[in-house]
This record gives sequence, structure tokens and C-alpha cells, in this order.
Amino acid sequence: MGNEKYKTCHILVSGIVQGVGYRYYTLRKAGALGLTGFVRNLPDGRVEVEVEGEESVIQEFIGFLRRGPIGAHVYDVQVECYEYRNRYIDFRIRY
Repeated sequence: MGNEKYKTCHILVSGIVQGVGYRYYTLRKAGALGLTGFVRNLPDGRVEVEVEGEESVIQEFIGFLRRGPIGAHVYDVQVECYEYRNRYIDFRIRY
């Protein structure tokens, strides 16, 4: 371990991101990129994502999160990254 190329990032997405397929979009993009973690809706209307993987791949993933699926309007994406924690074996939607 101790590989600086890998990170764990906590992401909060604001905007019209609930009820528009945003979680499923996020699940598909994470799976296609080989990332692990979760996505879930928050009671305040935001979407929370925690993702683990190669830092460069996470940056590509964040680009997808900024765009979102058709019907979504992303206003803000807040990202905090940490040392890689290796807590997930796949990427899932949490309810």
C-alpha cells in the first residue's frame, strides 16, 4: 500500500440531481472506469459520492459528475480527497 496514485474522495453534488437518474449515471460511469465506492441521495437535495481509485481516473470521473445525465443541472461539485482507504470492493447505490 502507500501508493500516492490512489485516493479516496468524498464528493457532494448540488443542483437538480435527484429524480433525474443521476445515481444510475454515476454507477455506470464508476463501473466503466473501475472505481469503487457509493452514491446516494441526501435529504437536502444533494447527491453524495465516495469514490476510491487512481487519482487520474477519479479526476476523469469528476468531469462526468460535473456534466451529469440529460435532465440534471449540476450547480456545484465539492471534492475532498484523502489518503487511499481501500474500503470498497465495488461501486453501489446506497439508499
